[in-house]
Amino acid sequence: MIHTARRLSRTALAALLLTTAPALAQDDFDAGLRAVRDAWAIANYRTPQDQREAAFGQLAEQAAALTTRYPRRAEALIWEGIVLSTYAGVKGGLGALGSAKEARARLESALAIDEKALDGSAHTSLGTLYHKVPGFPIGFGSDKKARSHLERALQINPTGIDANYFFGEFLCDEGEAAAGLQHLDRALKAPPRPGREVADEGRRNEIRALTTRCREEL
Repeated sequence: MIHTARRLSRTALAALLLTTAPALAQDDFDAGLRAVRDAWAIANYRTPQDQREAAFGQLAEQAAALTTRYPRRAEALIWEGIVLSTYAGVKGGLGALGSAKEARARLESALAIDEKALDGSAHTSLGTLYHKVPGFPIGFGSDKKARSHLERALQINPTGIDANYFFGEFLCDEGEAAAGLQHLDRALKAPPRPGREVADEGRRNEIRALTTRCREEL
Protein backbone atom coordinates (compact mmCIF):
# COMPACT_ATOMS: atom_id res chain seq x y z
CA MET A 1 0.00 0.00 0.00
CA ILE A 2 2.87 2.37 0.80
CA HIS A 3 4.52 1.76 -2.58
CA THR A 4 1.18 2.29 -4.32
CA ALA A 5 0.67 5.60 -2.48
CA ARG A 6 4.16 6.74 -3.49
CA ARG A 7 3.49 5.87 -7.13
CA LEU A 8 0.23 7.82 -6.99
CA SER A 9 1.98 10.81 -5.41
CA ARG A 10 4.63 10.80 -8.12
CA THR A 11 1.97 10.53 -10.80
CA ALA A 12 0.05 13.45 -9.29
CA LEU A 13 3.24 15.52 -9.09
CA ALA A 14 4.10 14.78 -12.71
CA ALA A 15 0.59 15.75 -13.79
CA LEU A 16 0.85 18.99 -11.80
CA LEU A 17 4.18 19.85 -13.41
CA LEU A 18 2.79 19.16 -16.89
CA THR A 19 -0.15 21.45 -16.13
CA THR A 20 1.79 24.35 -14.64
CA ALA A 21 4.82 24.36 -16.98
CA PRO A 22 3.00 25.87 -19.99
CA ALA A 23 1.44 28.54 -17.78
CA LEU A 24 4.81 29.45 -16.30
CA ALA A 25 6.35 29.61 -19.78
CA GLN A 26 3.53 31.88 -20.95
CA ASP A 27 4.01 34.17 -17.94
CA ASP A 28 7.72 34.35 -18.68
CA PHE A 29 7.08 35.19 -22.34
CA ASP A 30 4.48 37.83 -21.51
CA ALA A 31 6.83 39.49 -19.02
CA GLY A 32 9.67 39.49 -21.54
CA LEU A 33 7.49 40.94 -24.26
CA ARG A 34 6.17 43.69 -21.96
CA ALA A 35 9.74 44.56 -20.96
CA VAL A 36 10.77 45.07 -24.60
CA ARG A 37 7.57 46.97 -25.43
CA ASP A 38 7.83 49.31 -22.45
CA ALA A 39 11.56 49.91 -22.95
CA TRP A 40 10.87 50.81 -26.59
CA ALA A 41 8.37 53.47 -25.50
CA ILE A 42 10.85 54.98 -23.05
CA ALA A 43 13.70 54.91 -25.57
CA ASN A 44 11.55 56.40 -28.31
CA TYR A 45 9.67 59.08 -26.39
CA ARG A 46 11.46 59.79 -23.11
CA THR A 47 15.17 59.43 -23.95
CA PRO A 48 17.31 62.45 -24.94
CA GLN A 49 18.18 62.55 -28.63
CA ASP A 50 21.92 62.04 -28.09
CA GLN A 51 21.28 58.90 -26.03
CA ARG A 52 18.70 57.20 -28.22
CA GLU A 53 21.09 55.29 -30.50
CA ALA A 54 22.80 53.63 -27.53
CA ALA A 55 19.43 52.88 -25.92
CA PHE A 56 18.11 51.19 -29.04
CA GLY A 57 21.35 49.28 -29.51
CA GLN A 58 20.91 47.74 -26.06
CA LEU A 59 17.22 47.14 -26.65
CA ALA A 60 17.95 45.36 -29.93
CA GLU A 61 20.04 42.84 -27.97
CA GLN A 62 17.23 42.39 -25.44
CA ALA A 63 14.65 41.84 -28.18
CA ALA A 64 16.94 39.37 -29.99
CA ALA A 65 17.34 37.36 -26.78
CA LEU A 66 13.56 37.04 -26.51
CA THR A 67 13.19 35.82 -30.09
CA THR A 68 16.02 33.35 -29.55
CA ARG A 69 14.08 31.87 -26.64
CA TYR A 70 10.74 31.96 -28.47
CA PRO A 71 11.54 31.69 -32.21
CA ARG A 72 8.00 30.63 -33.15
CA ARG A 73 6.19 33.44 -31.36
CA ALA A 74 5.09 36.06 -33.88
CA GLU A 75 4.75 38.69 -31.14
CA ALA A 76 8.45 38.43 -30.24
CA LEU A 77 9.48 38.65 -33.88
CA ILE A 78 7.25 41.69 -34.38
CA TRP A 79 8.76 43.55 -31.46
CA GLU A 80 12.29 42.73 -32.54
CA GLY A 81 11.36 44.05 -35.98
CA ILE A 82 9.92 47.24 -34.48
CA VAL A 83 13.02 47.79 -32.34
CA LEU A 84 15.35 47.21 -35.31
CA SER A 85 13.37 49.46 -37.63
CA THR A 86 13.33 52.26 -35.04
CA TYR A 87 17.04 51.71 -34.44
CA ALA A 88 17.62 52.10 -38.18
CA GLY A 89 15.70 55.37 -38.17
CA VAL A 90 17.71 56.69 -35.25
CA LYS A 91 21.04 55.78 -36.87
CA GLY A 92 20.07 57.14 -40.28
CA GLY A 93 22.16 57.10 -43.45
CA LEU A 94 23.53 54.06 -45.25
CA GLY A 95 24.68 52.57 -41.94
CA ALA A 96 21.04 52.03 -41.02
CA LEU A 97 20.29 49.75 -43.97
CA GLY A 98 21.60 46.63 -42.23
CA SER A 99 19.22 47.11 -39.29
CA ALA A 100 16.37 47.84 -41.70
CA LYS A 101 17.01 44.58 -43.57
CA GLU A 102 17.11 42.65 -40.30
CA ALA A 103 13.83 44.28 -39.28
CA ARG A 104 12.22 43.25 -42.57
CA ALA A 105 13.36 39.65 -42.07
CA ARG A 106 11.88 39.47 -38.55
CA LEU A 107 8.58 41.00 -39.65
CA GLU A 108 8.29 38.67 -42.63
CA SER A 109 8.92 35.71 -40.33
CA ALA A 110 6.16 36.98 -38.03
CA LEU A 111 3.75 37.23 -40.97
CA ALA A 112 4.49 33.63 -41.93
CA ILE A 113 3.44 32.54 -38.44
CA ASP A 114 0.42 34.78 -37.82
CA GLU A 115 -0.30 37.92 -39.82
CA LYS A 116 -2.93 39.04 -37.30
CA ALA A 117 -0.67 38.89 -34.25
CA LEU A 118 -0.67 42.14 -32.23
CA ASP A 119 -3.53 43.44 -34.39
CA GLY A 120 -1.59 43.15 -37.63
CA SER A 121 1.43 45.09 -36.39
CA ALA A 122 3.79 43.19 -38.70
CA HIS A 123 1.94 44.64 -41.69
CA THR A 124 2.03 48.14 -40.18
CA SER A 125 5.76 48.00 -39.50
CA LEU A 126 6.62 46.39 -42.83
CA GLY A 127 4.57 48.98 -44.69
CA THR A 128 6.38 51.76 -42.86
CA LEU A 129 9.76 50.20 -43.66
CA TYR A 130 8.94 49.93 -47.37
CA HIS A 131 7.78 53.55 -47.30
CA LYS A 132 10.80 55.04 -45.53
CA VAL A 133 13.72 52.96 -46.80
CA PRO A 134 15.23 54.25 -50.07
CA GLY A 135 14.36 52.30 -53.20
CA PHE A 136 16.62 50.44 -55.62
CA PRO A 137 19.59 50.53 -56.08
CA ILE A 138 20.31 51.83 -52.57
CA GLY A 139 17.68 49.98 -50.57
CA PHE A 140 14.51 47.89 -50.79
CA GLY A 141 11.92 50.66 -50.46
CA SER A 142 8.71 50.32 -52.48
CA ASP A 143 5.64 52.55 -52.34
CA LYS A 144 3.55 49.76 -53.88
CA LYS A 145 4.51 47.28 -51.15
CA ALA A 146 4.14 49.98 -48.51
CA ARG A 147 0.57 50.71 -49.53
CA SER A 148 -0.31 47.03 -49.71
CA HIS A 149 0.94 46.26 -46.18
CA LEU A 150 -0.54 49.41 -44.65
CA GLU A 151 -3.93 48.74 -46.21
CA ARG A 152 -3.85 45.16 -44.95
CA ALA A 153 -3.00 46.41 -41.45
CA LEU A 154 -6.11 48.60 -41.55
CA GLN A 155 -8.25 45.68 -42.67
CA ILE A 156 -7.10 43.77 -39.59
CA ASN A 157 -7.30 46.70 -37.17
CA PRO A 158 -9.38 49.53 -38.68
CA THR A 159 -9.51 51.67 -35.51
CA GLY A 160 -5.90 51.19 -34.39
CA ILE A 161 -3.81 54.24 -33.58
CA ASP A 162 -0.66 52.97 -35.29
CA ALA A 163 -2.36 51.52 -38.36
CA ASN A 164 -4.16 54.80 -39.03
CA TYR A 165 -1.19 57.01 -38.17
CA PHE A 166 1.26 55.29 -40.47
CA PHE A 167 -1.19 55.02 -43.35
CA GLY A 168 -2.04 58.69 -42.85
CA GLU A 169 1.66 59.54 -42.97
CA PHE A 170 2.11 57.51 -46.14
CA LEU A 171 -0.82 59.24 -47.84
CA CYS A 172 0.39 62.70 -46.87
CA ASP A 173 3.86 61.93 -48.21
CA GLU A 174 2.29 60.64 -51.43
CA GLY A 175 0.43 63.89 -52.02
CA GLU A 176 -2.95 62.52 -50.85
CA ALA A 177 -3.34 64.97 -47.98
CA ALA A 178 -7.14 64.91 -47.74
CA ALA A 179 -7.25 61.12 -47.37
CA GLY A 180 -4.26 61.20 -45.06
CA LEU A 181 -5.96 63.66 -42.72
CA GLN A 182 -8.96 61.34 -42.41
CA HIS A 183 -6.73 58.56 -41.12
CA LEU A 184 -4.85 60.91 -38.81
CA ASP A 185 -8.18 61.98 -37.31
CA ARG A 186 -9.10 58.32 -36.76
CA ALA A 187 -5.71 57.70 -35.19
CA LEU A 188 -6.22 60.57 -32.75
CA LYS A 189 -9.62 59.14 -31.77
CA ALA A 190 -8.33 55.59 -31.33
CA PRO A 191 -9.14 53.98 -27.98
CA PRO A 192 -6.35 54.05 -25.38
CA ARG A 193 -4.25 50.92 -24.97
CA PRO A 194 -4.03 49.75 -21.33
CA GLY A 195 -0.45 49.63 -20.15
CA ARG A 196 0.81 51.65 -23.11
CA GLU A 197 0.25 55.15 -21.82
CA VAL A 198 3.75 56.39 -22.70
CA ALA A 199 3.49 55.11 -26.26
CA ASP A 200 -0.02 56.50 -26.71
CA GLU A 201 0.99 59.95 -25.46
CA GLY A 202 4.03 60.03 -27.73
CA ARG A 203 2.09 58.81 -30.74
CA ARG A 204 -0.65 61.39 -30.25
CA ASN A 205 1.96 64.14 -30.20
CA GLU A 206 3.28 62.80 -33.50
CA ILE A 207 -0.23 62.70 -34.93
CA ARG A 208 -0.86 66.34 -34.05
CA ALA A 209 2.45 67.45 -35.57
CA LEU A 210 1.82 65.48 -38.77
CA THR A 211 -1.74 66.81 -38.98
CA THR A 212 -0.43 70.37 -38.95
CA ARG A 213 2.06 69.58 -41.73
CA CYS A 214 -0.48 67.66 -43.78
CA ARG A 215 -3.02 70.51 -43.62
CA GLU A 216 -0.45 72.88 -45.07
CA GLU A 217 -0.33 70.68 -48.18
CA LEU A 218 -4.05 70.97 -48.96
